[in-house]
Amino acid sequence: MISRIDLRGDALPEGGALRDLLPRAEFDVEAALEKVRPICEDVHHRGTAALIEYAQKFDGVTLEQVRVPAEALQTALAELDPAVRAALEESIRRARIVHREQRRGEHTTQVVPGGTVTEKWVPVERVGLYAPGGRSVYPSSVVMNVVPAQEAGVESIALASPPQKEFGGLPHPTILAACALLGVDEVYAAGGAVAVAMFAYGTEDCLPVNMVTGPGNIWVAAAKRYFTGRIGIDTEAGPTEIAVLADSTADPVHVAADLISQAEHDPLAAAVLVTDSEELAAAVERELEPQVAATKHVEDRIKPALAGKQSAIVLVDSLEDGLKVVDAYGAEHLEIQTADAAAWAARVRNAGAIFVGPWAPVSLGDYCAGSNHVLPTGGCACHSSGLSVQSFLRGIHIVDYTRDALAEVTHHVVTLAEAEDLPAHGAALKARFGWKVPTQ
Repeated sequence: MISRIDLRGDALPEGGALRDLLPRAEFDVEAALEKVRPICEDVHHRGTAALIEYAQKFDGVTLEQVRVPAEALQTALAELDPAVRAALEESIRRARIVHREQRRGEHTTQVVPGGTVTEKWVPVERVGLYAPGGRSVYPSSVVMNVVPAQEAGVESIALASPPQKEFGGLPHPTILAACALLGVDEVYAAGGAVAVAMFAYGTEDCLPVNMVTGPGNIWVAAAKRYFTGRIGIDTEAGPTEIAVLADSTADPVHVAADLISQAEHDPLAAAVLVTDSEELAAAVERELEPQVAATKHVEDRIKPALAGKQSAIVLVDSLEDGLKVVDAYGAEHLEIQTADAAAWAARVRNAGAIFVGPWAPVSLGDYCAGSNHVLPTGGCACHSSGLSVQSFLRGIHIVDYTRDALAEVTHHVVTLAEAEDLPAHGAALKARFGWKVPTQ
């Protein structure tokens, strides 16, 4: 059901050579880019008419309008299962606690007497948030996108999710109910690259945005790449990943359950166990069979995901080697199920989010830990962070110097400008002092 990669016996290679030994899903965004390009430009030129046509083509629905009526949002909330509403409200409450603490304040540094640099943080003016609606419906992604944007102070928030045939062309009602709970009333029935293009270019109904965030399929990732530069993005999200660093103290029941929990997302989902215990590896392999048989989405998602080239049990000589492996892998979600798990977690450099010990499974982070579940995939955790309040803030430096403070440093500026053969840069300062460099 899941393959093995044995890295025991020899010294582990460094850098890219180690990364090349590790499992990873094939996810060719560049190839998808060529297919989304004409779709995006069609939305640019035809606006809402193109959105309606693509809803018919891709989603099998006939839309009269793309924007979701306000009454549909309120109806979805009124009809929401009370238990689901309570769970969403708790998810929102916990996410707000964490994200509210992330907001940075303005800070002024006195560089010299009379010379200061102030850094202020300004929220993005308008954002478009995407909530997937393909194989599964993710109201949790509504929470994870909206809460940090709101806590950052974003004034204008729009959300898109694919139209659903069984709900008359509206997005899934649980998505709509989550929007209503969060006070988001600008919602569009649009999916994939079409939704990203709507946000990037704007239409008759939707004003263009400054930034698009949220997970999605390869078409969403390709559209984000296409529009990078025109809009800001969070990340080009690929298939979801879990890596578990475990030793002989880990419970194979827990480990198997957590691997399966990510495999049920998608047939390209990655489930990786890194361990120095062959006994644990064998126990997890045995445990996978009955747990998979007892759940849903077995043939279309879980079995292909676990059997795919992106999933494996990786055997190493020691936890030190295991740490090197998980750092090279840079997992979206990394669980540490070892003795002294907190100490090992503290040494990890590359992960989207780290889950410490047996009582912090990834599923907790997906919904109610308070952390954000929009995280870098495909090894991008080696250089990128998950979604946060900071994602929606821009740092702006405000430079304020007096005449004396400028005079004191003018000779250095002129020297550096001339060294770079940019004399007009220096002249901009000389002009303020009668074309003479102030005497030091």
